[in-house]
Amino acid sequence: MVAVKAGRNAEPLIDPPGIAVGAVVHACHVTTIDQALTALDVPGLTRDTLEPVLQYCAGLKCIEDQLTCPGCKRRTEVLGLETLDQFILSKREVIVGDGRVRITGEGTGTVRTPCLESLSRQWSGENYWFWARRVIRKLRHGIRRAHMQGEPVAGEGETPSVILMEPQLADNIGMVARACANFGLDDLRLVNPRDGWPNEKARIAASGANYIIDDARAFETLDESLSDLNWVGATTARQRDLRKPVMTPEQAIAEMRARIERGERCGILFGRERNGLETSEVASADALIMIPVNSRFASLNLAQAVLLLGYEWMRNSNERSLGRVTTYERPLSEGINMGRDRPATKAELIGLFEHLEAELENNGFFNPAHRKAVVAQNLRTMLSRLNATEQEVRTFRGIVATLAQGKGRRPKGS
Repeated sequence: MVAVKAGRNAEPLIDPPGIAVGAVVHACHVTTIDQALTALDVPGLTRDTLEPVLQYCAGLKCIEDQLTCPGCKRRTEVLGLETLDQFILSKREVIVGDGRVRITGEGTGTVRTPCLESLSRQWSGENYWFWARRVIRKLRHGIRRAHMQGEPVAGEGETPSVILMEPQLADNIGMVARACANFGLDDLRLVNPRDGWPNEKARIAASGANYIIDDARAFETLDESLSDLNWVGATTARQRDLRKPVMTPEQAIAEMRARIERGERCGILFGRERNGLETSEVASADALIMIPVNSRFASLNLAQAVLLLGYEWMRNSNERSLGRVTTYERPLSEGINMGRDRPATKAELIGLFEHLEAELENNGFFNPAHRKAVVAQNLRTMLSRLNATEQEVRTFRGIVATLAQGKGRRPKGS
């Protein structure tokens, strides 16, 4: 077991060199293990020596040592903090955003948060012990679904770029990457992601869309992310006092497809999860894209918005497929899936009609007799609408033959 000592704030530290156990777990969770080890730059801490550190956290050894890590949910539990109000009171000051909003508490220490909404979700901390267990799995078995690499469906610039403005949650980036992979949008761009980039949590949420995550690029400013594009549509649910074209997803995709075919590069700009795009950011776009929604509830999840635009892009693409295509599954088209069957020929259908009519005649179905022509015509019309396969016709004739045997003619042992 790794040697651990108590820090000044009852925090478990690796001894030596005195780095916090929680800091190691956090770094390895939010990025790849190799990136975390490089960033931490702790002498002696390598892939070979990392697991005992993780085991200390994963096994909750901190409980018997009466130690806790800042940022871990166990610390707020030990301190008896049950609400956000109690948490704020336990601090000397909470600084929000750029510092113009500050909340004074009655305790010690300062907390910085990008917004109060973020603080309300994260104040109680994370389960570091759970993170440690996930990192151990990565250490032993590699990145989850790392074998699912995938590949772009088109060349560079042949699909619209997806630009996320200051995405707040790595999980949302991962779900956007999955939507991009679903619908062949290969270029993902991130403008100043709050939690940094690359981010392992995004890879996990991408559920195998690894090539989108691996190729995603982060930019410091919106202008940098748009610099090589010729036309950009900005998604918004709010009306803007800007003299720009307003398009539905269908119209915007048609515009982009026409421009891309002429050699131009296009992009779709999506806003922050919390409050979308600022009007100054929308001003950088060439058109507004507004998705038809319920006017009284117009807010969409970020990944949902990307998925809707992606669907419109793929809907008229030559690369589309109805469902998956594997070694054992061929592409499907609209209509009835015939599989290996074939439609019945007219000769086979006529054979069915004549067989059925003959058996009905033998059993006195056509009564009165002068109605036979009309009833037979109705039967043929009804059975023709089935669009039966050759196999279905043979099955139907087998049923007729069996019923025609009459009572008392069941096979022995039935």
